[in-house]
Amino acid sequence: MASRSSELFHTAQKRIPGGVNSPVRAFRHVGAEPFFVERAEGAKVRDVDGNEYIDYVGSWGPAILGHAPKVVVDAVREATARGLSFGIPNPLEVEMAELICKWMPSIEKVRMVNSGTEATMSCIRLARGFTGRDKIIKFDGCYHGHVDALLVKSGSGALTHGQPNSSGVPQGFVDLTISLPFNDVHLVRKAFRGNRNQVAAVILEPIPANAGLYFPEESFLSILREECTSHGALLVFDEVMTGFRVARGGAQEIYRIKPDLTALGKVIGGGLPVGAFGGRAEIMDQLSPDGPVYQAGTLSGNPLAMAAAQLRELERINGWKLLEELGAQFEQLAREAIAHARIGITFHRIGSMFCLFFAPGPIVDLSSAKRSDLKMFAKFFHACLKRGVYFAPSQFETGFISTAHTRENIECTGAVMREALETL
Repeated sequence: MASRSSELFHTAQKRIPGGVNSPVRAFRHVGAEPFFVERAEGAKVRDVDGNEYIDYVGSWGPAILGHAPKVVVDAVREATARGLSFGIPNPLEVEMAELICKWMPSIEKVRMVNSGTEATMSCIRLARGFTGRDKIIKFDGCYHGHVDALLVKSGSGALTHGQPNSSGVPQGFVDLTISLPFNDVHLVRKAFRGNRNQVAAVILEPIPANAGLYFPEESFLSILREECTSHGALLVFDEVMTGFRVARGGAQEIYRIKPDLTALGKVIGGGLPVGAFGGRAEIMDQLSPDGPVYQAGTLSGNPLAMAAAQLRELERINGWKLLEELGAQFEQLAREAIAHARIGITFHRIGSMFCLFFAPGPIVDLSSAKRSDLKMFAKFFHACLKRGVYFAPSQFETGFISTAHTRENIECTGAVMREALETL
């Protein structure tokens, strides 16, 4: 008898391209069909067939307090009673803006949008408008949403499905985008020299988390800051993944680098569609209605997303300390499982973000990440899923721990990983 998930997927494929509304959900990378979720609470999700899993995807990052945390549900319920959307300014927008600017000192002014893609797209347009230049430097494997100009050697779903570029993107857009290997400062300098007074911005994930998870080498980010300043280009940090997750002030707090613009999303809304971008006031003042760079959104700053209350709760419970403790426990158990298995796996973690690469290290860029054994990853994924642990269905995605994960959840996961690796 077919499962309810299988029946739903069959029906979905008739009406939804690929049967999913975001490509990586299709499970094609692991050679299977997706399960469909009935409900989620805390650190667990339950599918429509009654199977329960310890979840390390967390809606791809936003669920930092776990699924359906009471403080977020209560705040949204209260906001809902007052109205879903106004298209008129509301007080919650101002409160959120004040909080973001307080926690990220590089942001003097911020504008709300509805997704990380909108945030990065707006940063690029704003950088071009502010500098009067057209070219953008990005890095292989960094994913900045499905923006035409940034779908060049990108990560996340585009990489998972073997198409790091996209049909439908005009060649003219591609010609304005320079994609370089991450951590290669020599090529950054060469690109600036070869495109003198043409580069509007350098955009990157300061901690790339869409081609697995790897880290900037020592001085890489500081050299980018110096090069951008020297050449009159803007430095744009895409902290949609890392913002408010790796630290209260994001990756820029950890590495002590001050970008000109920052794109945010995910954790802000606690599961609701949301994004934001901000930076130096003189740059942000170029946005309409004050300046000539147009950007708008009917649902931007809507009261439900702004009421999510997740950031305040993280601060109240000192969430980052707890997440580091849970992350350290997870890392210890993961490394023990890997050592016991004695196969070539590289484990990376920062705070509550982690990745197991099925490849020997070091892994410092997209090229080294792509050495991973995808068939072995798929076997590991299914072995864990069978035992009640859900990791992202792609080698090239990052795992997330929430404050709702208990030490018992992580102990269980460690045992599952060990058993799963023994089956390979």
